Amino acid sequence: MEEDLTRPERLGPALARATGDDRWLTHDARLIAGGKSNLTFELSSAAGSLILRRPPTGELLPRAHDMGREVRVQRALHPTAVPVPCIVYAETEPHLLDVAFYVMEKVPGIIIADSLPAGYAVTAEERTALADALIDGLVALHTVDPAAIGLSDYGRPAGFLARQVRTWTRQWHASKMRDVPAVDDLAARLTAHEWREDFRASIVHGDYRLDNCVFDAEDPRRLRAVLDWELSTLGDPLADLASLLLFWVEAGEPEPALTPALTRETGFPSRAHLIARYADASGTALDDLDAYVAFAHFKMAVITQGIAARVAAGQMAGQSFGDLIPEVERLAEEGVAALNAALAS
Repeated sequence: MEEDLTRPERLGPALARATGDDRWLTHDARLIAGGKSNLTFELSSAAGSLILRRPPTGELLPRAHDMGREVRVQRALHPTAVPVPCIVYAETEPHLLDVAFYVMEKVPGIIIADSLPAGYAVTAEERTALADALIDGLVALHTVDPAAIGLSDYGRPAGFLARQVRTWTRQWHASKMRDVPAVDDLAARLTAHEWREDFRASIVHGDYRLDNCVFDAEDPRRLRAVLDWELSTLGDPLADLASLLLFWVEAGEPEPALTPALTRETGFPSRAHLIARYADASGTALDDLDAYVAFAHFKMAVITQGIAARVAAGQMAGQSFGDLIPEVERLAEEGVAALNAALAS
């Protein structure tokens, strides 16, 4: 299946030209399991390793899986303080693989998901330092001036959250397999919410979390790369912080169906620590943060439903994630609770 999706006989000559290394004429491809939207492959040859990103197979939702946006934002950010992989080769229109795709360097280091390597970030001090590096990376991203790196037209910051709610509500109706009243209730309440407009427009990653980053293999204080820019745009930076808080699971909370829960382990700091670190480093007012957390739950509920729909349609390269409807319901119910907290404060 990997060869059908990466077409090494076509891709090899293009990589050899792009790298100036004929060892890429022959290479192997391995699907990196766990990718739940775009498909990610590790390409290996005598020259080393590269990473290929491409959309899933089959019919796709409108405006989803835009490889060109991922390429553009990473190339623009490369000279900044935000660590991103170098793009080696890209086709933003279908050609070699019959879909848009790109190939980037494989950044050395570790991606932290369900567990830590033996002996890595063992103490509470090291785990707090890792969390601080993650927050500092987010602050670095939100500090970048989009216009200074050619991204002034990368999104429309005005009306950002209201438009995001409309977008994800459309995605919900396009991908849902049955009615989930909690999602519809949350969508209606988020639509009626009055979102702030006095924010400083920032590059928003859209899916910033621990397992979308590469950390130094020896030093957990060093963030080496931020990955997976599929949902990036210009908008309100609090949307990124709220998303990270959703994924930062605390002790005693249920384990998510699709994302890691490593941060429940002893020694990882609380969400309150992350919030304080972000506020101190960025100087951003965190008013109405609970409402942003509610939106993060809504967005993740819709993404989860979309994954379930793609799995059912056989578009995920044989991957399966079980029955995801209970997860959709849980996320929506927690989102309603967060919005209730916002209204009560």
